Amino acid sequence: QVHLVESGGGLVQAGGSLRLSCAVSFSIYAMGWFRQAPGKEREFVAAISRSGGVTYYADSVRGRFTISRDNAKNTVYLQMNSLILDDTAVYYCAAGRATGLNSYMEEKEKYEHWGQGTQVTVSS
Repeated sequence: QVHLVESGGGLVQAGGSLRLSCAVSFSIYAMGWFRQAPGKEREFVAAISRSGGVTYYADSVRGRFTISRDNAKNTVYLQMNSLILDDTAVYYCAAGRATGLNSYMEEKEKYEHWGQGTQVTVSS
């Protein structure tokens, strides 16, 4: 059974930074971060390949967020800088089986396992 546990969320002022962590029981998966704001659908934020060598970002966060992974620690990170009010959401990490070591996935339907989510609130 695959378990994912997110941590690192909280309240931060606009312009500030947060780092989210996701502990995953196995490091054999491609990983992604998604977020869901109240009244909105869950949306893609960032993805990273199983190797960690390939990353991909939503346009709304590119240049501000960085996804990374430490396979020795079975942990995936999302460094969030220059946070804005629209970043307020529950953030979820997800794991899925991509086709190759350097493949990533953007579609939430392709992810098999999900964490419970961590709240990120950006205040003005």
